[in-house]
Amino acid sequence: MVQIAITGKPNVGKSSFFNCATSSGVETANYPFTTIDANKAMANVKDVCPCSELDIDCNPRNSKCIDGVRYIPVELIDVAGLVPGAHEGKGLGNKFLDELRQAKVFIHIIDASGSTDEEGRPVEEGSHDPMEDITFLEEEIVMWFYGILKKNWSKLSRKISAEKLDVSKVIYEQLSGTGIKIEDVVEAKRTIDSDLRNWSDDDIKLLVRNLLKIAKPMLIVANKADLPSSKKNIERIKKEYPNLIPASAESELALINATKKDLIDYKPGDKDFTILKEDKLNENQKKALEHIKVNILEKYGGTGVQTALNEAIFKLLNLIVVYPVEDQHKFTDNKENVLPDAILIEKGSTPRNLAYTIHSDIGDKFMHAVDGRKNIRVGSDYQLLNGDIISIITN
Repeated sequence: MVQIAITGKPNVGKSSFFNCATSSGVETANYPFTTIDANKAMANVKDVCPCSELDIDCNPRNSKCIDGVRYIPVELIDVAGLVPGAHEGKGLGNKFLDELRQAKVFIHIIDASGSTDEEGRPVEEGSHDPMEDITFLEEEIVMWFYGILKKNWSKLSRKISAEKLDVSKVIYEQLSGTGIKIEDVVEAKRTIDSDLRNWSDDDIKLLVRNLLKIAKPMLIVANKADLPSSKKNIERIKKEYPNLIPASAESELALINATKKDLIDYKPGDKDFTILKEDKLNENQKKALEHIKVNILEKYGGTGVQTALNEAIFKLLNLIVVYPVEDQHKFTDNKENVLPDAILIEKGSTPRNLAYTIHSDIGDKFMHAVDGRKNIRVGSDYQLLNGDIISIITN
């Protein structure tokens, strides 16, 4: 299961984002360190289900399909807020960083309105620069990884030279437990030309920065985008971080709650909603929905929550959705479930990679695959495409 870490300083709306993305009931409050222990729950990314194109009814097992849209589960982890000096243990820093080890991608929630200081304490709206929060969090994670590598660096560098060891492998082993792959280390090391024995602290930090961009990319989400001071900050930050996503987790929560009460028709990621029972809405509820419509949905094309999840999975991690089946003619598994599973897999993967993703035994017995749409055999080197329906043939 792909894990996304929700990161940021305290009191920026991380738990609100987590709640509306997962429909959980995590405690939220207007003070630092509300979240002490990491919260984990399932959220969903969205993609078009092949059932629409094929004009068939599907009955998924590992996901759900609503109106031709497949909702595919991913795991979110909401951890304690990070403050400057976290890598040295300040606040709940060590606990925070340890809980990020297995995350594949970070969603960094910032307070776009500038109404919380560097440690998450409430201040006058617009008085704090959210750009500073982006810089400090990125630096804290860099310094955390740097500290892991630097700890035994002198001893490691001597050992590498004396025993003619593979540098990438040694670095990879030093970072074991962080979810980083050896190929990530190989790629990150290419920009550092000097001999390992001559690496400076800056060289090690450069390696770490390169490594994090490759192995644990970060998406910036500008929460509280509906507040007056947010617009100017969002425009300014986007110049440096063009992929920044404006968001309002509180708006998404309000729309979800109204949907649960059958007051509106709204699905996560929609650009608008339809009021179903206007006579059941009081004046405050009408004003709140109008505020969301005008200041979030019409201005930004959505609340940003579902957009952020999809962006993290499909763009930053470069994953695609593939549908394995046993019967390529009926698009079913051995229990007649139609398009039963939606599998997230890295773009460029092959049917053999898919076989191993499903189960190691299937991978070991892989012979070839069949493209369900075209009903033609594809080889083990075929590069899977998003939405492919694949039948794995084993010996």
